[in-house]
Amino acid sequence: MDVRFLGGAREVGRSAILVDDSLLLDFGLLTGTPMQTPIETPDPDAVVVSHGHLDHAGAVPALLSGTARPPVHWTPPTRELALTLARDTLKLHGGTLQCPFTETDVQRLTQVSETHGYREPFEAAGYEVTFFNAGHIPGSAHVLVDDGDTRLLYTGDFHVDAQRLVSGTTARPDADVVLCESTYYGVSHDARSEVERRFVESVEETLWEGGTVVVPAFAIGRTQEMLLVCDAHDVPCYVDGMGKDVTRMLGNYPGFVRDADALQRATSHARFVTGRDGQRKRICQQKAAIVTTSGMLSGGPAMTYVPEVAGNPTNLVAMTGYQVEDTPGRDLLETGSAEFDGRRMPVSARVEQYDFSAHADEAGLREFLDAYRESEVLVNHGDDCERFAEDLRADGYDASAPAVGDVVSI
Repeated sequence: MDVRFLGGAREVGRSAILVDDSLLLDFGLLTGTPMQTPIETPDPDAVVVSHGHLDHAGAVPALLSGTARPPVHWTPPTRELALTLARDTLKLHGGTLQCPFTETDVQRLTQVSETHGYREPFEAAGYEVTFFNAGHIPGSAHVLVDDGDTRLLYTGDFHVDAQRLVSGTTARPDADVVLCESTYYGVSHDARSEVERRFVESVEETLWEGGTVVVPAFAIGRTQEMLLVCDAHDVPCYVDGMGKDVTRMLGNYPGFVRDADALQRATSHARFVTGRDGQRKRICQQKAAIVTTSGMLSGGPAMTYVPEVAGNPTNLVAMTGYQVEDTPGRDLLETGSAEFDGRRMPVSARVEQYDFSAHADEAGLREFLDAYRESEVLVNHGDDCERFAEDLRADGYDASAPAVGDVVSI
């Protein structure tokens, strides 16, 4: 098996792994200005997508821009999430260099889509492929690829601990080679219950003082997690942006969430924003939490809400997710200001960061890899892949960290 890294190696974003020039695992975008695609657009016999986040599925429609029509395999929620992302990307960037595909490509994607559940082997490009629950977001999967001689496990993004939205992964399928994400290598997550307690205390204090809380959140996974937290603690909240559609859609897939009834209650608890007649500006005067995209302040209704609350120190901007370098969210955390609509704006409102990560931290990564001490480990999807691989080697693993463009024979 030859594994070629077209993206996502020694970086977080644009994940794309090509196996034997025939099976493509993920095809994502790297958030930034401009957004970056993998280093080439291959012509695979089949595509398998691990989950529905932009950095793993965001460029998949571009694979259909030519004459090729490879089947695209994913879980049912991942299919819906990827199509939602694609349509949002078209809405925001269609017809520009920021968007690598067209509406026609997205329509073609619906025609070649094939969905599969967990632990249901299927054939793709001559390989036997099996999905296992990765515990990251609804529908996220570890991908096991078996050519009859070698079993490659592509972890995708995963979490070993339970979140309110999804349970942590317990799957450890036999594998000769593990291609493992490392987003939070070197990081130790606080217990989720403690993070949630601090978040709720800060939000409640802000509301009691008459302030407004803006909660930038990824539309997929994080928005629903924050709605569940708000409902559990009876925090009044609004939801805006693409997260509204995603929340409604996930209600159709109860088997892929931890507690479908709790998600339904949280959906009913939140007030969905229409955005009509100046509604967003009026909401910014209310004592409530506003859960809104985008999670990195790179677009969406957050670009209205944050400037509206920025001038009042009583207000709070509560960041809840990973902030990629060179995004406005990262800039705001590091400098106290960010660029909105082309102009830099200082933010007097409190800005806080909460680690509601849906990824395993270093202890979680090692807990997962403990089952694979006899396997070869390829480290990817992280800012410090080489050091993690070095640490693993010191601990007795056969580990390496390929770079973008590298080909590894396994």
